[in-house]
Amino acid sequence: YVNSGRYLHEVTAVAGRADAWIAERAARRAPGLRLAVVFDLDETLLSNWPFLIREDLGGSDPAWDAWMETGKAPGLEPVCAVYRTARKLGLEVYFLTSRREYLRPATTANLRAIGCGEYAALIMKPESSQDTAAAFKTAQRERLTADGHVIIANLGDQESDLAGGFAERTFK
Repeated sequence: YVNSGRYLHEVTAVAGRADAWIAERAARRAPGLRLAVVFDLDETLLSNWPFLIREDLGGSDPAWDAWMETGKAPGLEPVCAVYRTARKLGLEVYFLTSRREYLRPATTANLRAIGCGEYAALIMKPESSQDTAAAFKTAQRERLTADGHVIIANLGDQESDLAGGFAERTFK
């Protein structure tokens, strides 16, 4: 699926719809409104395909951790383009990931390396959290909304990235 080009074709189509929505919605922004875009990282903005291929779509927790700590996941260019649109339009960008806090230095370096180093916050799962990805991410979007943000778009590759609301539109 990935090697056939179908995956990138589908990612590009969804990213195009997200990009168009973000531009349209930003154009209708009321003065003083804090518009935000939320991105998942793994398999949304960042691709772990090099690791998955190397591990024959398997791997172990230690191997996965070692890969994450390299900070060398390539960006998924169509989604990186959506990020650039959001930044160009002056929207606040939040990266919301189930990656644990201990991966913050590598993740921050990885985001800089793919040209996505400017953002309002990188929200990572605390080491002690037992929440599911969906519960964690919903609570964080709820917090952003309570802080006065209007999340106009939430981009992710899994239902757990998008479940629970607190976004005007979701893109999977």
